Amino acid sequence: MKMLPGVGVFGTGSSARVLVPLLRAEGFTVEALWGKTEEEAKQLAEEMNITFYTSRTDDVLLHQDVDLVCINIPPPLTRQISVKALGIGKNVVCEKAATSVDAFRMVTASRYYPQLMSLVGNVLRFLPAFVRMKQLIAEHYVGAVMICDARVYSGSLLSPNYGWICDELMGGGGLHTMGTYIVDLLTHLTGQKAEKMLMGGGVCSTVTLNFNMPGAFVHEVMVVGSAGRLVARGADLYGQKNSATQEELLLRDSLAVGTGLPEQGPQDVPLLYLKGMVYMVQALRQSFQGQGDRRTWDHTPVSMAASFEDGLYMQSVVDAIKRSSRSGEWEAVEVLTEEPDANQNLCEALQRNNLSTWAELNSGESEGGPRRTPPPVLIYSSDWWGGAVPIAMAERAGTLHRAELPPVCEQFQQRLDLGASSAYLRS
Repeated sequence: MKMLPGVGVFGTGSSARVLVPLLRAEGFTVEALWGKTEEEAKQLAEEMNITFYTSRTDDVLLHQDVDLVCINIPPPLTRQISVKALGIGKNVVCEKAATSVDAFRMVTASRYYPQLMSLVGNVLRFLPAFVRMKQLIAEHYVGAVMICDARVYSGSLLSPNYGWICDELMGGGGLHTMGTYIVDLLTHLTGQKAEKMLMGGGVCSTVTLNFNMPGAFVHEVMVVGSAGRLVARGADLYGQKNSATQEELLLRDSLAVGTGLPEQGPQDVPLLYLKGMVYMVQALRQSFQGQGDRRTWDHTPVSMAASFEDGLYMQSVVDAIKRSSRSGEWEAVEVLTEEPDANQNLCEALQRNNLSTWAELNSGESEGGPRRTPPPVLIYSSDWWGGAVPIAMAERAGTLHRAELPPVCEQFQQRLDLGASSAYLRS
């Protein structure tokens, strides 16, 4: 049997703690581990018996024994590392990006290097229940698909400490963290994409995400058609034809997980996702085994996986949902086809910012009241990992002149003149 590729793992969180033993169980060797600090990398490396660890990205990407890179890190870092890995000639399996722009850049890199693996790790696609559901839908078990309904109930996703998951701009929040994968799954199952919060072919989809439900994790996906329905409850699949009096069990997932896994990782990852990770790693092994080179792979075993294009689509749907929430109207799903102008993105972000603060402060002026002093303005830029970094501060709005500001757009100066309470410059 030919050697499987050596793996470089990025991340020290729950997913990485689960992934490392799963990779080893399938015959992969974990050659390198990356952590955001040397201390974090060392701690997990010693726990997992990984010889090489580092906090330097290039040390992993340039490692001569690493041919497959698995990226399980905060979304703001995903694009930088995945794009660079592809450029160096490494196969990549990663989590979703933080923004549509990042996702588009990942797509561009994957098209430059089509011979390399570039997959988004939506492990739900690998579960036998959803593999079988997709087959049955194609075989018209439910007839013409009319309705998709998904429900995810869980306790809070937030940790005691503030982190990226608390910040929408860094890809945090339940909608981005888990909602993107549900959006991707529904399109994968039905073959229909969201167009205007309504899927193609007139299919209506409803997704309920509730992360204020302590207790058992609930994950249910139902597809209803003209002839019947299919329901995946957890990892088990049920079906019922319209002519039947009760539903039938079509597939029970009896996979046992936990053996060889550390205690900390699995308790933070729902069982459904643990099983999905097992099946994904098994598919990766089948894809690489028997190849003449450790970098080459067979597409068939991972044909159900999400591509970087799928990652861009799921992010685009989430963006449309957020726009719809702000506008209160139906919003079209717009998938990027070219790199947007950075200045235009800034202008749009500033326009979206709430302009009501200064209007409220000066509401008494029209009634004869005194004009109040404009609030201070704090201007932010973003550093390489996506965090907000203050670059300038004025005692009050309007004290910064056009010449002192980056030449980004006219709307920025207008917002200063209006006395906006805050403005965010993000690359």
